[in-house]
Amino acid sequence: MPRRDAAARRTRLLHRTAVQVFLIRHPRPQIADGICYGRLDMPAHDIDATAAALRTQLPPGLPVISSPLRRCRELAEALHPSPRFEARLVEMHFGEWEGLAWDAIAREAFDAWAADLLHHAPPGGESAAMLQARAVACLDALAAEGITACIIVTHAGVFRALAGHVQRLSVDDWVQLKFDYGQCTQLMWPSTG
Repeated sequence: MPRRDAAARRTRLLHRTAVQVFLIRHPRPQIADGICYGRLDMPAHDIDATAAALRTQLPPGLPVISSPLRRCRELAEALHPSPRFEARLVEMHFGEWEGLAWDAIAREAFDAWAADLLHHAPPGGESAAMLQARAVACLDALAAEGITACIIVTHAGVFRALAGHVQRLSVDDWVQLKFDYGQCTQLMWPSTG
């Protein structure tokens, strides 16, 4: 019996495949420049035009999984009649900094955060490590469900965390990744099979 179990395990490993992910950043949010807005909920500009442009880049019929925040949700709903919403795909929680102008945040507090992005969280918020852990757990769960391809509509922080994980980048490198509003990037997520 142990030999049969080992053979079955090897067979499962041989059949593991990566998940094809079309990762989309929401369109530009309707908020003033220079405001910290991780978890703040607001609509985005140009949902219909962004959705129309994205449809030309995306394979038809794929499931759409999205952050429930409005700037992502409305785009997901424009791309699919019944998208799935996943709280682990929301933007980084900036805690007490949410809604403040970046230049209104105490310099010492901002510098402490910037000096250790991976582990330091804004007051009442989350660190980059916490953001990446929940985002990675979300995609691992999708892979474990047997999803082989999907569209993810999310935020810049989540986008960076996932792309950084796949590329095995340090936090200092992945936080520097740039993704435009409405951008679609394809990545292959390793299956947890």
